[in-house]
Parts: sequence; structure tokens; C-alpha cells
Amino acid sequence: MNAYLKTSFIKQQLSNLKQLTFEVTDACNLKCKYCGYGEFYNDYDKREDKNLPVEKAIRLLDYLLPFWQSEYNAAAHRHVYISFYGGEPLLNMPFIEQVVAYVEQLPITSRTFTFSMTTNAMLLNRYMDWLATKDFNILVSLDGDRDNNAYRVDRAGHEAFDTIVRNVELLREKYPDYFQRKINFNAVLHNKNSVEEIHRFFKEKYDTMPSIGELNNMGIRPDRQQLFQQTYRNQTESLFQAEHYEEIDRERFIKSPTYQTVCTFLHQYSGFVYHDYNELLYGKPESGNWITGTCPPFGKKMFITVNGKILPCERIGHQFALGQIGEQGVELDFKAIAKIYNRYFARLEGQCTRCFNKKSCTQCIFNMEDIDIDGKPVCHGFTTKEDFEQYESQVKNFIARHPEDYYRLMEEVVVE
Repeated sequence: MNAYLKTSFIKQQLSNLKQLTFEVTDACNLKCKYCGYGEFYNDYDKREDKNLPVEKAIRLLDYLLPFWQSEYNAAAHRHVYISFYGGEPLLNMPFIEQVVAYVEQLPITSRTFTFSMTTNAMLLNRYMDWLATKDFNILVSLDGDRDNNAYRVDRAGHEAFDTIVRNVELLREKYPDYFQRKINFNAVLHNKNSVEEIHRFFKEKYDTMPSIGELNNMGIRPDRQQLFQQTYRNQTESLFQAEHYEEIDRERFIKSPTYQTVCTFLHQYSGFVYHDYNELLYGKPESGNWITGTCPPFGKKMFITVNGKILPCERIGHQFALGQIGEQGVELDFKAIAKIYNRYFARLEGQCTRCFNKKSCTQCIFNMEDIDIDGKPVCHGFTTKEDFEQYESQVKNFIARHPEDYYRLMEEVVVE
């Protein structure tokens, strides 16, 4: 088996971890129909209204401290996000307060910590003073106006829109500067809203551009496939159905799938993008034999489930845990992790070496059907020569029509 991934590389990624996210509770005060832990899906641990013990979080932070101080660090100083996720994280506020206090007293000068949270804002009024004091980055989940937000209901089936908006307005009124700097929004696209409706609502009400996410199409229960397809909407298709889609596309800029596609192409194929001065002065390193667009383990984040499982991020099934926080300590076997990735990569090598878009692949191995079953899983992102030439032509035609956007992408977009 080829050694696509080595244990030393995993340690390097962990030492330079950019984001650590805790699922502080699996309890939630809403029951959204499309929730990633709801009726559509079957790839997560059973929801039991459980809280993550703060002792496990502290155990992990103590485990990471030597890595943050090790010789594997790529920079003398690094920024790390400590994030809180759920369920609804504000249902376990004592955990958040204790973890923040512990991080603030860590004996380390090579890291600056920023705290962030994804919340449904139902309890935001209770804790906004403390969150503002700690300068939290807050991502509020809201799908648009009242009709757009119809799937977001409480446990009794009552609409959550009024409570969410009232709390958001209270925060904006009380802390206007903080609101402008630190509050962002995320909307889920489905069959009760559209890109145009979401865009218009947030532009008019909050003068901001929300992130828009599609429903996760992996881990769907067989008996919910038809209902899922009725609920699912594709962002690009929804955008092109808008009456003024070019205007919306340009205003959303890098949050638009069009500009994301062009940006990815430019960064991978233009030859004008350098990630650091070493690349600029001495040339870019060979890409090596990395397979697929999968993030390296802990290359972007580490996600801790309420049960103490350790995953590369929150977007993959809990069956793919790479380790866990046990009662005696953190259990991470770097050799075993490398073996898992290398086994998956080996199953895809034949397809990847023949793919014409492998340099800008976005396919995650953990979001491929049957990746954990012996055999040859099929990558639906596989690109033939003809497909790539069409993709390349579309990007170049876009740049030719919008030269100002080319310069904007090259000058304003920062990729970490």
C-alpha cells in the first residue's frame, strides 16, 4: 500500500490546528425538519439530551498543549478558534464558561484564541452580555423571513421566527458595534425558500450577506429518500432561477457558487497564487501523491462529539471517528489514522490519477458512498478531459466578461 499519509504529517497538522470545535450538548430547543441529526439521517450517534463533560474538554486541551509548543509548528505564532456547537450550545452555558476560563489561563504565548459559536438564537437574550464581553464570533441560524423559516420550529411545533428575530434585534440595539463586527448568519436552502429570497431578506433587514448551505445529501435513511429529495434544493439552480441572478451573484461574491468555482480554478491553475514567501522565492513544492480533495486529518479543524468522539469535522458521519477522549486520557493512534486514510486513498487512486481536475478536487472521502466497504467506490466528481475543457472554457469566458472580478478575486480573497 502506498504511504499517501505519514504519521509525522498528522502530528504536524495537529500542532498547527486552526479550529477546535466542541459539541457541547446534543439537546436542542428546536426540532428542525431538515436537521443533520433529525429524521432524514442515520449516520450520527443517538441523541439523548446529553452534555459533554467539561473534564473531557480540559483533558483534550491539556493533550494539545505540548503539540502547540512542539517542533512541528510551522509558525512562531498562530490563531486558533475554539468553537461551540450543538444541539443548541447555549443549553449548556456552564460548559462554555468553564472552557473559556480554562483556555484564557493556558500557559502558552504562541497561540491567540478566538471563541465562536453556532446558535439558533433562542436563548441569545439571556447570555448576550457575557458573549459580547468575550467578543465571541456568533453564527446565527436563520433561513430568511417567516415563511422561509417555517421548518425551524420548537419541540411543540411552534414557529421560532419571532423569538429569533426579537433576540437578534435586541443584540443589535444593545451592542451595535459588536453586532456589526461579530454577528453573521447562516441559512439552509430548502423547498420553502430560495437564494433570491434569502439574499433579499438579509440585505434589507441586516445589511449583510449570509452563508447559504444546501442540505447534506449523505447518510440519508432509505425510508426518507423521497421526502429528502422533495425538501432538497441546489444552490446554483436556485440562484439561476432568480430574476436578477447576475446582480445577486456579484453581490454575494465569494459566498456565491459561481465565484467560488472561479476562485478555485485561479488558485489551482493560474500559477499566480502563492501561499507563503517560500513558495514565491523558491517555487511551489510538488503536490505529491495526495488523493482526492479530502482535508488532511486535523488540517482545518478537530470536532469533538458529545460522546467524546474525535472527528476531522462536524460534516461527516460519527462512524468515521479517528479517536476518542476516554476516562483516562485522549486516545489518538496516529499510525492507525494514517492506515485508515491510506486504505481509502488506495481504493480511489485509479480514478484520481485519470481525473483531469484532481488539482482542484473538492471530494471528501468521508462523503462518498461505500468508501468503508471493500471494493472500488465511485467518485461522482470524476472529470474527463472533455468535461475539464468545458469547465476551463466556462471559467475563462467568465473572466473575459468580468475582468474587474478577476482582480477582485486575486486581491481580496484570502485562502488559509
